Amino acid sequence: MRDAGFGGKSMTTLGILTIVLGALALMAPGIAGLSIAMVIGVLVLIAGVLRLIWAFRAGSIGKGIVGIVLGLLTIVAALILLSRPLLLSSTLTLLLAIYFIVDGAAEMLAGWRAKPETGKTWLILGGLVSILLGVILWTQFPFSGNWALGILFGVKLIFIGIIIVSGARPAGA
Repeated sequence: MRDAGFGGKSMTTLGILTIVLGALALMAPGIAGLSIAMVIGVLVLIAGVLRLIWAFRAGSIGKGIVGIVLGLLTIVAALILLSRPLLLSSTLTLLLAIYFIVDGAAEMLAGWRAKPETGKTWLILGGLVSILLGVILWTQFPFSGNWALGILFGVKLIFIGIIIVSGARPAGA
């Protein structure tokens, strides 16, 4: 992680901030879950606006019309998502379950390949926790709902923070 251009102090600070954000998400999981859903809705809205901008810059009428239609559909979808954040959070819950399982498997693989001084144990443990969270989320749907997004992201952020901190310090430091 030190290869990313950040010094040890910067990485340690980033890791600690990530842990704090994870703890805040755990303290208010419903708010965190709705916040995540709203951020996704806003990002979809931005994508729709960017599609419209692209459409007006298209070199041909055909591309422009397709871009306008897709841009407007994306904006309408975003407005629906933003007006119904609980529906969005339910959809995100299933997508998140899949993400956690795939991310956990990749993290465990990276851990097995990592050197001990780069936080190997934490990578493997973080990957295992990610897989378990994904399986729990999948098997508890639809009861997991909105609060699950906040709790799962909180736990994941805490592990990411620990991994960042452990990668920022040399072994034995």
